[in-house]
Amino acid sequence: MAKIVTMGEIMLRLSSSNNSRFVQCQEFDACYGGGEANVAVSLANYGHDAYFVSKVPPHEIGQCAVNALRRYGVKTDYIARGGDRLGIYYLETGASMRPSKVIYDRAHSSISEASEDDFDFDQIFEGASWFHWSGITPALSDKTAEILKKACIIAKKHGVTISCDLNFRKKLWTSEKAISVMRPLMEYVDVCIGNEEDAQLCLGFKPDADVEKGNTDASGYLKIFEQMAKEFSFKYVVSTLRESYSASYNGWKALIYNGKQFYESKHYDINPIIDRVGGGDSFSGGLIHGLLKYSFDQEKALEFAVAASALKHTIPGDFNLVSESEVIALAQGDASGRVQR
Repeated sequence: MAKIVTMGEIMLRLSSSNNSRFVQCQEFDACYGGGEANVAVSLANYGHDAYFVSKVPPHEIGQCAVNALRRYGVKTDYIARGGDRLGIYYLETGASMRPSKVIYDRAHSSISEASEDDFDFDQIFEGASWFHWSGITPALSDKTAEILKKACIIAKKHGVTISCDLNFRKKLWTSEKAISVMRPLMEYVDVCIGNEEDAQLCLGFKPDADVEKGNTDASGYLKIFEQMAKEFSFKYVVSTLRESYSASYNGWKALIYNGKQFYESKHYDINPIIDRVGGGDSFSGGLIHGLLKYSFDQEKALEFAVAASALKHTIPGDFNLVSESEVIALAQGDASGRVQR
């Protein structure tokens, strides 16, 4: 298996229980998560040497976040210690026609105030096969954007494949700021992952599709994929397509383009959804594993990724705690949910 590096922020997640509203809560369910940390957990579950790069405060809550990763096999050798706080996000889990809500309390977190001196990227990328990051990381601060750029430069020097999940977050930055930062970073990216909104708000590309109205015909995406691949020299352009019928019921599929062939995955109806947070991260983790396992066979890799992320929607918390064999079983058509004895 491969050495894979992800870099970003891990946060304390405080969730309302039993679909209750924030104003009803007398207590919160606590766990840890964050985009690239979630991807690292998926990859560790599939047997890879998954390393997460970040910075956490040198107190007990910072250690709790590190321990949460170690519990699932993620290697934490490159997590720096320092700063004053771990970011927090609050999650109110919706149901039916009531959407879920996220409130961030992550300003001045340790990773957002990190410096390049906190990380020895030559050591980090020595022997690595893959580096994954998301658009959340450069959105944290100008400092993290500069650190990420340096990481990409050194990763390329070591011959590492780089993937990016565009992951636009309007509560962190504007589209104008995102485009100004993200487009130059695409120079280093081999595999670009996102949905139709991410592509528009981070890179300025808009597909001829309207997911909210159910218009998810793959043909509406091919032209934009071709344009993105041509402009940024991506080896793969990948998009998830989520049809949100309600907070509890989504349709889910994905598309991939390698510069020659364009492929659409099978479609999953996910109902009921237990927890959709981390769904996109579980897709990224599944895609990375699938491309490596199947020798860059994009069809097999995409089916693995979509099945992995469909399963994540059934698991509470940010992390996708499924095995490779469970994902393969679903990808091959076993969606019965029968008790395994």
